[in-house]
Amino acid sequence: MLKKLDDILDKYNKLSAEMADPAVIAQPEKWTQCAKEHAEISEAAEKYLEYKKTEKEMNDDFAAAESESDAEMKEMLTEEGYALKEKLSQIHDELRILLLPKDKNDDRSVVMEIRGGAGGDEASLFAADLYNMYCRYADSMRWKTEIVDLSETELGGMKEVVFTVSGKGVYSKLKYESGVHRVQRVPETESQGRVHTSTVTVAVLPEPEDVEVAINEKDLKIDTYRSGGAGGQHINKTESCIRITHLPTGIVVTCQDERSQIKNREKAMKVLKSRLYDYYNTKYQSDYAENRKSQVGTGDRSERIRTYNFPQNRVTDHRIGVTLYSLDSFMLGDIGGMLESLAIADRERLLASETE
Repeated sequence: MLKKLDDILDKYNKLSAEMADPAVIAQPEKWTQCAKEHAEISEAAEKYLEYKKTEKEMNDDFAAAESESDAEMKEMLTEEGYALKEKLSQIHDELRILLLPKDKNDDRSVVMEIRGGAGGDEASLFAADLYNMYCRYADSMRWKTEIVDLSETELGGMKEVVFTVSGKGVYSKLKYESGVHRVQRVPETESQGRVHTSTVTVAVLPEPEDVEVAINEKDLKIDTYRSGGAGGQHINKTESCIRITHLPTGIVVTCQDERSQIKNREKAMKVLKSRLYDYYNTKYQSDYAENRKSQVGTGDRSERIRTYNFPQNRVTDHRIGVTLYSLDSFMLGDIGGMLESLAIADRERLLASETE
């Protein structure tokens, strides 16, 4: 590990020098690339510098204690040495985490897709609740959300909603939300007061950079149509809705949120790129289908990553066995603690695999 950290520190120092070089500063693209690489390794490099400083101080204290004749001073230096040794162990653990393989998508914005699964109208109502929950969390993180496509029910639920969440590090937080979410509660439509179980599927796709997904216009079939939903006279009389079909893969994206056909096309293309990026990240089409299945399953009640039990004000994440009795605040967007627990469990899994 230390050899790898030495290499990182050498690169860090080299990039620092390059960023201060007038010749590099005069080349914006080169300087930006250096700054990007510098930022990617700066945390590990600076933590390693702290490690080396602490190690030196520890060794100095132990050496001084060994040669010290005064008993009181000897004891004090030894205590300081052991305190630094404990600190060194903590920094070592932090460095192990920093050296774990990073998900290249972690800093990206995302496209989220929420769909009602088993449970009919109640599933659609809960899909709307989840959408609002994610929007509130995004607001707390100062991220921007924007609807791309929405299919509503007469009761105010959402059969399907596709939306973007833009900001730094969005995927690193929300990637754990992919899967089947199960809700247990008395539906508003239930007159007998019985608890029903319904499901909603969530998929989280990282937004790629434009250079990563090349789309040939010849591979696209673009249709325009009028919305059949609410929206007033304008939306019913104007063919502003867009449906884009990527012929080689069969991926279909629709967008009808904006009144402008141009804006709807832009949004639809953004979602298409995210889906294609997800698609081409796998080697074969069967791998892609399996990947999508692993995210959202079939929507059956038996498949779930998390359960929301309203009668008990309880939310349980089944992947890490964490239960919170604060579902009311959770639904208001207070999901950061759960997401952090999932991230910690993911890191521990990676650490365990590296020691096997």
